[in-house]
Amino acid sequence: MNNMLPGETLDLRGTRCPLNFVKTKIKIEEMNSGELLEIVLDDGEPVKNVPQSVAAEGHDVIGLEKLDDGFSVFVRKV
Repeated sequence: MNNMLPGETLDLRGTRCPLNFVKTKIKIEEMNSGELLEIVLDDGEPVKNVPQSVAAEGHDVIGLEKLDDGFSVFVRKV
């Protein structure tokens, strides 16, 4: 998403559930409120489950972009 400039990108392609959410959660915990994280995920379970889990933790999933080999999910830490 061109108008979003994530502070960091976490590339989790090839990482299986639920480890991809665990790694995402750890990264978000290291961030400050309001910071933006781009998470790159595989299609299927990862792109379905990780955004839902991040939202359930109370953070804002503000964008999803299809890539050639996965998806970018943009999350703002609350």
